[in-house]
Amino acid sequence: MDVTVLIANRGEIAARIARTCARMAIPSVAVYSDADATALHVTAADSAQRIGSAHPRESYLCIPAIIAAAERSGARYVHPGYGFLSENADFAEACAAAGLTFIGPSPAAIRAMGGKAAARLLAEASGVPCLPGDAGADQSEEALLAAATRIGFPVMVKAVGGGGGRGMRRVADAAAFPAALAAARREAAIFGDDRMLIEKLVESARHIEVQILADSHGNVLHLHERDCTLQRRHQKLVEECPAPGMDAALRAELGRRACALARAVGYVGAGTVEFIAEAPLRAESIWFMEMNTRLQVEHPVTEMVTGLDLVEWQLRIARGEALPFTQADIRLDGHAVEARLCAEDPARQFLPSPGHLTALSLPAEAPGLRVDSGVRVGDIVTAYYDSMLAKIIVHAPTRALALQRLADALDSCRTGGVRLNAGFLAAALRSDEMREARMDTGFLESARKRLVESALKEPA
Repeated sequence: MDVTVLIANRGEIAARIARTCARMAIPSVAVYSDADATALHVTAADSAQRIGSAHPRESYLCIPAIIAAAERSGARYVHPGYGFLSENADFAEACAAAGLTFIGPSPAAIRAMGGKAAARLLAEASGVPCLPGDAGADQSEEALLAAATRIGFPVMVKAVGGGGGRGMRRVADAAAFPAALAAARREAAIFGDDRMLIEKLVESARHIEVQILADSHGNVLHLHERDCTLQRRHQKLVEECPAPGMDAALRAELGRRACALARAVGYVGAGTVEFIAEAPLRAESIWFMEMNTRLQVEHPVTEMVTGLDLVEWQLRIARGEALPFTQADIRLDGHAVEARLCAEDPARQFLPSPGHLTALSLPAEAPGLRVDSGVRVGDIVTAYYDSMLAKIIVHAPTRALALQRLADALDSCRTGGVRLNAGFLAAALRSDEMREARMDTGFLESARKRLVESALKEPA
């Protein structure tokens, strides 16, 4: 690939994309806000362009500023990373209008999968099982309450255009419904769409997702599944591949469902089809939840077990190349686990911990140990952006060994000036629930106090 790529993002994902570009001898351009002028991702790229002030709306979410930066730099390809504008169909269209190639699916595919209600209808039409729910054709409170009552409490109220755990509320009964609906709608306002859908809530749920890769020549493959069950506030903190309890037949069935949905929407690029599951894992108790039309934060665990660089294949697919391998060629080697290091305080309900990063110690990369970092000593961790500072990823022959090695790696992480969740995550990885794969999506929050106490007892 002999053209320049503008990376329309920041932090560890921007640095990670730049690393693959460098390996492929592709010039890369970073973008930065005033808050990020000296950030790690700026120096990771070959050149950089300022796009605005610290507030995301005036920089990383400002489509005209990013298009102008691409034009100034001479870049012809735009990689959106994840978050910000990565699933914004208007951005993909603006890139095309400016003669730029958006490294991702078409605007039509983004729109089709971007709304949870429309995605649900498309999944049902493709024969992909969905949770009992209501897409909310009538958005009045009375109609949505009637739908929730018909489905049966407890239910989940979800923003149609939401993401990152925002615009979601668990509702235990009809009395709690009006307040939960109003709160979810307030959060959904940031997405510019306050429409809601109602779905049956699965108690003791597991979060399973399937990585897919599709080219413009009609090839659609799955790269196995990931388990992303360990979450706080519906946002993932620990992910692993493969999912514990998954056998070859069930893996093939989930992969078939994911590929069917991708084909139905004419998908091109890397994407993820997410499922909600009830333990024990069975085909009849795994339901479609949503599709993410972008690279996922947790993509490194898939890379570790398959040996594929997903960013490289995003770039190659955008160039028009066909996938040179088949489904049978996709390997599943050992087990990989990832932990998201965040500047937050688990002891205070995971409250973000912005500040001046006066010290930072992360484990050194080695065979089977990867560190994707977006910060360095001296950086200011601001409240404007996500609290994730880095990701630690471990690959080992077995799940037990991967969990142990990742917990040990987290023990060595240190920061100054901000609080870090490393000790909490290490305690979670060492818990009986995690080791025995008895975790659910509510585990980190329900066991928070116990895990915080366990983390405090770990030797420094």
